[in-house]
Amino acid sequence: MMLAATRCKIAFAGFTLAVLVCTAPPARSIPAGSGPAPEAQKAAILQVIASMQDAWNRGDFRGYMQGFKNPDVIFVAGGRFQDGWQGTLDHYIRDYGASPETRGTLRFFDIRIEMLAPDAAQLISRFQLVRPQHPQYGINTRLMRKLDGRWVIALNHVSASETPPAASPAGTRQP
Repeated sequence: MMLAATRCKIAFAGFTLAVLVCTAPPARSIPAGSGPAPEAQKAAILQVIASMQDAWNRGDFRGYMQGFKNPDVIFVAGGRFQDGWQGTLDHYIRDYGASPETRGTLRFFDIRIEMLAPDAAQLISRFQLVRPQHPQYGINTRLMRKLDGRWVIALNHVSASETPPAASPAGTRQP
């Protein structure tokens, strides 16, 4: 009899847990009716990044900057803050704009996007800027915001090196 009562208690506890798990809302969810699905938002963000990459590679720094919040993007690189949107554009033109060789070829990859809210996302990606002098390899950490129906980078942090990263062992993914 005692064994049967214990089995009933275990079964009831399992049933209760199953009901709670099945009826609980997801821990991180975007409210229903709050806009397009997260996958559509991620695709729109990826399009912004692809357009920026294309603009850079054709030497269109103003086109590249269309991906950033204007005028008050926060841009951090080399342990310093850039001076907003215009300061960042001036820096790109001054330091990269002299020729295709100084501009190099930019590529973003290993892009990860986490939707934080219907109008906010975190993007982390690797990048490489291949050029004869001072190539760059690094990671971007970005806060994307949807403003006036358009995704832009509101905060951009760059960590870069002139040394290519070591190849990761097969089957592993570098952070």
